[in-house]
Formats: sequence, C-alpha cells, structure tokens
Amino acid sequence: MPENAKQPINNNRSVVRLPIFMSVALVAGIWLGASFFGGNKNFNDISQSHLKFKEILQLIDKNYVDSVNTDDLVDFSIQKMLEKLDPHTSYFNAKDAVAARSQLEGGYDGIGIEFNLSRDTVQVVTPLSGGPSEAAGVLSGDKLIRVNGEPFTGKKIDNGFIYSKLRGKRGSEVKLEVLRQGTTNLLSFTVKRDRIATFSIDATYMIDRETGYIKVNRFSETTYDEFKTAIASLKAQGLKKLMLDLRGNPGGYMDRAYNMADEFIAGDKLLVYTDGKDNRYDRQTRAQIDGMFEEGAVVVLLDEGSASASEIVAGALQDHDRALVVGRRSFGKGLVQMPIKLSDGSELRLTISRYYTPSGRSIQKPYEMGKGDEYEKDFKKRVSSGELYSGDSIKYNQKMKFKTDGGRPVFGGGGISPDVFVARDTSLMSTYLYQLWGKNTIREYALKYTNENRKKLEKQGFEGFLKNFTVTDAMLAELLQAAASQQVKYNEKEYNRSKPYIRSQVKAFVGRYVWQKGQGGLNNEYYQVMSGLDNVYQQALQQFKRADDLARGKFVSEKE
Repeated sequence: MPENAKQPINNNRSVVRLPIFMSVALVAGIWLGASFFGGNKNFNDISQSHLKFKEILQLIDKNYVDSVNTDDLVDFSIQKMLEKLDPHTSYFNAKDAVAARSQLEGGYDGIGIEFNLSRDTVQVVTPLSGGPSEAAGVLSGDKLIRVNGEPFTGKKIDNGFIYSKLRGKRGSEVKLEVLRQGTTNLLSFTVKRDRIATFSIDATYMIDRETGYIKVNRFSETTYDEFKTAIASLKAQGLKKLMLDLRGNPGGYMDRAYNMADEFIAGDKLLVYTDGKDNRYDRQTRAQIDGMFEEGAVVVLLDEGSASASEIVAGALQDHDRALVVGRRSFGKGLVQMPIKLSDGSELRLTISRYYTPSGRSIQKPYEMGKGDEYEKDFKKRVSSGELYSGDSIKYNQKMKFKTDGGRPVFGGGGISPDVFVARDTSLMSTYLYQLWGKNTIREYALKYTNENRKKLEKQGFEGFLKNFTVTDAMLAELLQAAASQQVKYNEKEYNRSKPYIRSQVKAFVGRYVWQKGQGGLNNEYYQVMSGLDNVYQQALQQFKRADDLARGKFVSEKE
C-alpha cells in the first residue's frame, strides 16, 4: 500500500479546483438522478440542490475565519449524505478506494515476506516461496532494522507504515538491513520488488480417504480458479465427500460465488436472482456448466461472519438440497452495490438491488434507512439474545417461510440459517489468551522453536508430526517466560483454562513454519492441527450421513 502524505492546506488550489469539481458534481448528479432514480427528481430539483451546495462551499472557502481544506469538507458531506441511505452504500476517497479494491485483487507488488510486528520490530515469519526476498537470501526469523537507510523500528511502525515502505512499483529495489539470530552485525540485502500473488483459499486437504476440506476466506479475482484447482486436487486423491468452510468469509465478487455454486448444481437450476427498483438491475443467474462435483455429499460451514457472496453459495446449495448447512446463522448482507469510479479516483458503491436465493428468500437482514449505528449492533444483539449459543434462540418469521426443492422449510428475513446448529465455543478463551495474542507471543515462540529445531522436525515429515509431536510442559514454561518478558501478567486460572488451545496453537504454528512452502497460499498444516479443537468442524464430520441422504433425495428437517 503506497504511502500517502497528508496534503497541506492550500486555499488557492481549492479555489482553482472548485469550478471543475462542481461541474463534475453537476454532471454526476444529473446522471445519477436520471439513471438510478428513474426520473423521480426532475432536472430543476437536482440543479437547485447543486447550486445550494456550491454556494455554501464557496462562502466557506472565501469567508470562513480559519483556513480549511475544501476537499475534506466535500468528502465529509458525501459521507453524511450516504448515512441517510442503507448501511452498505458507501463512498471511498481516492486513497481508500485503492486500498479497498486491493483486498479483492489477485496480488500486489512487493518484496514477498510474511511478517510479525512485535515490540515495535518487524520480524520475518517466512520469505514467500519463489519470491524476491527468498531469492535475495532473507531468512525466517530475520528482524528488519533499516529499510532504504531509514530506521524501521519504534512506535511509528504499524501495518500502514510497513506496507508503504515494502510495497511499490514492480522492478524497483529495496535495501534491507536485518539482524539475524546468532549475529551481531547487520546484514544487507537488496531486494527487487516483484508481483506477489495473494490467495483466497486457505486450506485444501483430505480429512480421510474420501472426505475433503476446502477453506475459502473471500471471493476475490482468483477465487473461482483456485477453487477449481482445489477440487481437481482432491478428486485426484479420492474425493467423495466435501466440507466447504465459508466461516468468516465476508464475500466479494458475485460472479465468483455463483460460478462456484454452479460446480455443485446440475441442470439449469436458478442459482440467485436480484431485484431492484425497476428491471434495469434485475437479473437471474442459472446453472449452465457440467460441474466438477455435482454428485457426492457436501457440508457447508457458516457463521455470523459469513456474508454476501458466501450467502449466495450457501443459499443456492441449501435451496436445491445440494448441501447440508452446519454452524450458525450467517451475517445477512443481501444488498447489491455497483462500484462507480469518480473522476478524481474516488469511488461510490451504490446499492441498486437485493439478492434472493432460488426459493425466493431475501438474504438481507432488516435495517432502517439512516440508522447504520443500530445495524452495526446486530452482533451484540445476537450475543444478548443467546442466538450464538442456542439454536432455539433463532426467531423464524413464519411469514417468510419458503420451501427447498425437496420441500424442506427454510426462512427468509436475514442471512442463511443452518440445517444443523452448532453453538459458538468460548470454553477455552480467556483474557490471558487474548493478551498473548496481542503481544504475538505464541507465534513468536513457535517461530523461535522452529528455527532452533527445523532439521529434527523435517526428518519426521508432517504426517509423523501431526500424529506424534507434543508441545511439552517444558515448552509451555518457555512460552510463559517469554510472555512475562513482554509484560503479560500471568493468571493461573485463565492459563489453565486456555492451556489446551495454547498447546494446539503452538503445534499448529510450528507445523506451518516447517512445512508451508508457498503451496499456492495454502495453510493446510495449521488448519489440520487446529481442527481438533474446532467444534463446528467436528460436528460437521458427524453430519455426512445426513448430507449424503440429501444428495440422494432423502429429506429430513430440524426446523419444522
């Protein structure tokens, strides 16, 4: 992410830009009014509103007692205007628009490292396999002390600062000065930036001889291609049953979602449709290809963090009785935004329609126009109502009752509700564990242990490690010492509560640091270790008989 210095106040520049900006705003306003709102506001209304805004902005610019930045005022006024609409219509200034788009792109230009930021110091977790840092000789555990001759430690160091210095134009060079374990002098490396691929599938592996697992973290540019590669890999290993994990997946590109759903659903069945104010943005999307996994049991994992594109996939598979949904009710984001890039590089994401599942369910949860703050409190409401801990606390609106292809009842009104509810498990969580996470203690200890024992660990192979390696009490004692040195106050009761989780996470990170070799972004080792403490995952494994019944046309419901 490139560094963007704060712009100095310059009223002369603003005065020069103001007529240009207002001309663009007038054209955009007329176009938006005519195109999106179907002529409900006539030209004169829009023109009068534009002239009023222009008049006030000019009066402030010329006469206000203090110097002001009119660009900031315009951005603020747009943000406040959009607050009167739905919770998902949004505006990004030019800098934020670039950052927002980059989250769904297939890569970035940089030096290719995974890093930890701890105690104001950047430590290399691993140089990405095949990336420029690995080629230059940077190693796991190296601490970045200086970058291009400037200090790279201290309180000013945060993720934004790090990205601004390490990312940049492909082909440009970065001089790194690092402190390596066992050395006293800084080592220098010149790294030439290159394209660094990013991935949206975190894990793809076989749980047993027939059951595969795929974890998708978002729906980005590359998600569909990654998914097809994952399915092909699992099929080559004997895939007959699939667990598709969409928990915590906030969505992304709609077409990647329905393309993924199409890989499971045969024929020309409806996958999703949208409905707007008029038919300009109404669209039906149907299955149209011979999918890679149209037969075989499928279990989809959802939780309250699964939104938008995740809900499109889950809703289509559930409505066509193609998958059993396990977990908790999804987020409920069913409004469609159209991105509109503005002349100065900023972006408006305007809600133009709603998503509906094949049975007719609206994915969008209820909201009131202009009450975004209340909308954002939905998670707290779910906690207070008990919905995250008891399936009986989910209140189904009988007026929004729909039927799947096989006649099973499903409900609209917000999100996708699971066929099998699994409560949120917080039994191993504690304040002490959160403090360890905040200080990055577990990851740092696992990295240190890995670097000291890598050759011995590699000899046993990951399968042997997964089956036989144990995080000993002596190792945990070393971790506690490291935590104390980081001013994490020891709490025996909380430590004992979280001990099984800490033990598993140390093992998971060690497995990751030893065996993750840039396998297309996959983090299989970590997920395989942690799955033992994942109650949703473990419950899903018990549901494949029922999922297989669905695949064979035998329908049973728990929500009558």
